[in-house]
Amino acid sequence: MIHSLFIINNSGDVFMEKHWKSVIHKSICDYFFEVQGKAASADDVPPVISTPHHYLINIYRNQLYYVAVVTTEVPPMFVIEFLHRIFDTFEDYFNECTESILKEHYVIVYELLDEMLDNGFPLAVELNILKELIKPPNFLRTITDTVTGKSTSVSGILPTGQLSNIPWRRTGVKYTNNEAYFDVIEEIDAIIDKSGTTVTGEIQGYIDCLIKLTGMPDLTLSFINSRLLDDVSFHPCVRFKRWESERILSFVPPDGNFRLISYHITSNNLVAIPIYLKHSIMFREGSSGRFEVTVGPKTTMGKTVENVVMEVPFPKTVLNATLTPTQGKYTFDPVSKVMTWDIGRIDTTRIPSIKGTVSLQTGAPVPESNPTINMYFTISQLALSGIKVNRLDMYGEKYKPFKGVKYITKAGKFQVRT
Repeated sequence: MIHSLFIINNSGDVFMEKHWKSVIHKSICDYFFEVQGKAASADDVPPVISTPHHYLINIYRNQLYYVAVVTTEVPPMFVIEFLHRIFDTFEDYFNECTESILKEHYVIVYELLDEMLDNGFPLAVELNILKELIKPPNFLRTITDTVTGKSTSVSGILPTGQLSNIPWRRTGVKYTNNEAYFDVIEEIDAIIDKSGTTVTGEIQGYIDCLIKLTGMPDLTLSFINSRLLDDVSFHPCVRFKRWESERILSFVPPDGNFRLISYHITSNNLVAIPIYLKHSIMFREGSSGRFEVTVGPKTTMGKTVENVVMEVPFPKTVLNATLTPTQGKYTFDPVSKVMTWDIGRIDTTRIPSIKGTVSLQTGAPVPESNPTINMYFTISQLALSGIKVNRLDMYGEKYKPFKGVKYITKAGKFQVRT
């Protein structure tokens, strides 16, 4: 299925490549670079690029492109999901996944790729299995490998869960403190027009778990309003038939961190917009303009909007922005022409605003359109969709675990057209 994998940085350097069948020369990436050069940004590169004899399927994560080469027609989402799994595995092993980190751990990276894919087909992709096969790096093991010249990270014993019907969980797990934590995280994508009307509004949600439970626990997670969950994808541990019949998540969890489910709520469900903007942006003939924006909370259900940041990509004819914020600090990058206002927390008793003048190039034409404002924020202890966990029950073990649920709403692609 997957013939080769190339990892490319933002400079266009193929700094790592892996082949599972015959070697495909990295010149195949020229087709990728050609399409990338025409894209407005890294996120606009098409995920599937067709060439005369191959398909290039790619993702962009943390300033790196992961480009898989396939020679036959395959389900592209299958390959894209596998590429995301590769990145998530690297991030879990090395805490972060950057070019320098991958170069530092070349040996472990290739060992992982060998185990995750067998002759081009996914084999071992669960972290619990991989960590039994290949030990995560630590300081002592790095010194030992350097001195001996041999890798001590590869296990010679087949993982206990590899041949079981629960391959995502290893056996013999023991903890002094048994804990289960669930993070319900929702990202809101929205486009707001000049009048404040919502053009599109969607929520991308997921439940991330940290499970530290002894033995082989069997968990059930129920929701107060499960009907809100739509377009749901599950971790393989979830019993799908139980969800279809009762709308209850029943599963034997992996050990450690994992994503239990992902869901998507469209604008048809009337997604609430948590903040509002009042703006007045005008460019005049000559060399100046006016800029004024006010930001306030809208639908937050009594919760505080925090970590608020506003980004305004001004037209190229703008030389500088002299502004005065009532709260926080702002910066203007004269190269990228991006003004960033770090607002912080929005207090309902004092609505933050920023206003001032914008300097334009002398003799330059007045910009035809006003810039689109990008907003970033977080709201703790709130799931904007209204989804709420009802209860968590455990079967198969006699101890009583500590359980915790946390809700977070974040801005995804949140744009305001001015």
